[in-house]
Amino acid sequence: MIEKITVIGGYDKFGEKEPVERVEIKKGEIFGVVGPTGSGKSSLIGDIEQLAQMDTFSKRKILVNDEEPSYEDRTNPRKKMVAQLSQNMNFLADMTVGDFLSLHAKCRGASEKCVDRVIELANTLTGEPIKKEHDLTILSGGQSRALMVADVAIISDSPIVLIDEIENAGIRKHDALNVLAGHGKIVLVVTHDPVLALMTDKRIVMKHGGMQKIVTTTPQEKRISRELNKIDELMLSLREKVRRGELVEDIDLSEIINESQ
Repeated sequence: MIEKITVIGGYDKFGEKEPVERVEIKKGEIFGVVGPTGSGKSSLIGDIEQLAQMDTFSKRKILVNDEEPSYEDRTNPRKKMVAQLSQNMNFLADMTVGDFLSLHAKCRGASEKCVDRVIELANTLTGEPIKKEHDLTILSGGQSRALMVADVAIISDSPIVLIDEIENAGIRKHDALNVLAGHGKIVLVVTHDPVLALMTDKRIVMKHGGMQKIVTTTPQEKRISRELNKIDELMLSLREKVRRGELVEDIDLSEIINESQ
């Protein structure tokens, strides 16, 4: 059982020691990774995915429950501790949603009953209904990501989830992160999106390839995130109406703006 992971700081792009020397992320916590393009966000996520042992460019070291992971922990696919969800994710397998989930459940030693639970949960995260008989290759980006979030939460036993920029994924982002954290996962989300960044427990600020500081999200920031999420939910609803060819003339934007102030 993984209770926490620890990132031991290494060096930035210029060979300077990272200002942040140690970061501990516990089960059920949501950490954000923020910073401008090219600041090293994906590099940090890559180090965690590889469970780096000072053998990457950054020379960072990842501990699991305060111990170094074994060689088998790092290389055996059956022991993979990390699941990664990215924005550019599409299914290539020519099979139905139900068949895919059944196969994954069997590989993980999970009950077949998980399939219905995954689909039910996925449908709470996207406005586009997902059905067992749907072919994986016809799913939209939002449906694909909603399905994988639910799959990771219910079927996958990977205790660490890395989410790389899903801001435009067409899913209910607040709900997706809460689902993963609620299932006892360690969640790190790379994002430029204030809705996501402000709902995390803490955020790692990256600059020049190094961890510059850790910011603890304040109650006021959490409130702002909830208000921004209302606008996000509206955009998701409008997207579905436009896709169905409906008119959206009855939306009073001034009322929505006033409510969020």
